[in-house]
Amino acid sequence: MTSLSVETLAAGAVEPITSAGNAQLGIAVLAGIAVIVLLITKFKLHAFLALTIGSLALGAFAGAPLDKTIASFSTGLGNTVAGVGVLIALGAVLGKLLADSGGADQIVDTILARASGRAMPWAMVLIASIIGLPLFFEVGIVLLIPVVLLVAKRGNYSLMRIGIPALAGLSVMHGLIPPHPGPLVAIDAIGANLGITLGLGVLVAIPTVIIAGPVFSKYAARWVDIPAPERMIPQRPSEDLEHRPGFGATVATVMLPVVLMLAKALVDIVVDDPENAVQRVTDVIGSPLIALLAAVLVGLFTLGRAAGFTKDRLSSTVEKSLAPIAGVLMIVGAGGGFKQTLIDVGVGQMILDFSEDWAIPTLLLAWLIAVAIRLATGSATVATISAAGLVAPLAADMSASHAALLVLAVGAGSLFFSHVNDAGFWLVKEYFGMDVGQTIKTWSVMETIISVVSLGFVLLLSLVL
Repeated sequence: MTSLSVETLAAGAVEPITSAGNAQLGIAVLAGIAVIVLLITKFKLHAFLALTIGSLALGAFAGAPLDKTIASFSTGLGNTVAGVGVLIALGAVLGKLLADSGGADQIVDTILARASGRAMPWAMVLIASIIGLPLFFEVGIVLLIPVVLLVAKRGNYSLMRIGIPALAGLSVMHGLIPPHPGPLVAIDAIGANLGITLGLGVLVAIPTVIIAGPVFSKYAARWVDIPAPERMIPQRPSEDLEHRPGFGATVATVMLPVVLMLAKALVDIVVDDPENAVQRVTDVIGSPLIALLAAVLVGLFTLGRAAGFTKDRLSSTVEKSLAPIAGVLMIVGAGGGFKQTLIDVGVGQMILDFSEDWAIPTLLLAWLIAVAIRLATGSATVATISAAGLVAPLAADMSASHAALLVLAVGAGSLFFSHVNDAGFWLVKEYFGMDVGQTIKTWSVMETIISVVSLGFVLLLSLVL
């Protein structure tokens, strides 16, 4: 799952780097994915290397020139690291500050004191849904992961029992609810009403996140019973900690980027004037980079200084926070490179070509198109943009409510079965310390449940509206 960018919006308009036909492209996609899976599972090759080799194999099977394949992969890796890498780094710094200062312990202790064992997955899905409302998926992940891991470790819970509800809350918000970029672009392309789409989106999201989160997590915890990975939990020596930040200050620091980004989203919707001074200010302070940077800078005082950290201790904390995420960063970047290679060889257009002759109901057609593009490119946003553009003419004679449902059908399809060509797949895999098979059995299945269940509720609403 990637955030919206100019490159993403333009992806479908780029001239393919190969003249291969659809049959050859289909074989190339299967071959590229097979190479990646084989290298990781059979030969235990590092995922970064496997994704790089798989991208080159994809280009070779598609008949693309090697230099253009390399350029596509490099562009995708660069765009992904530029868009997500800094956010991961800032999130890691904030997470380390939370852990070292005792702020994360304060949150965890409060949650454990007020939520019983059975209520914990519900508490996590609620927190994730609220935090995920204005945030990109990746930002929500880096903000929530320290809390998820510490709750699982401190409360002796299965990581999947706690982690799946949090991931479900973030993912549902990302795919179905504006002001996330995918739904906003689909609303604009289809000409749907923002307010109606938001209202119906919430109606669909609530039961979907319950089924894919707390309910499914029971089964996910049985299939993959793993503890929180020690290497991803920032450890702090409690004996040299004189003070601990208060719960209010800690929550306020964590929620600061959420509030700033939500303010930007609300102003963009209400004002809707790029030249307006207020909107220009909120566009800056509400951007993910500035919002997270502000949280880190504030955290240096509300967390670090409140715990009695010296300037040298603060500097050391920031430095130590970055080393554990180097591998995660490269894997996520390589996933973005593979995705861009898929797009540049023309796989997205191949899917659109196949879908032109499908004679099925509009809502189901929109979902299937988004599913196909999602499976091929690994990007929920690209799938949403492409599918919305294709089915937009079909919305001309629709009522406002059905046009909104068309947007939601596209969003639901864009979440289907995240796998090895999705940067989000690798982000979840590395943060939760799972192998590829475990990630498919938990994260990928959860995404599929969200996609299918939300489509079911969209179709149900279409019968009564």
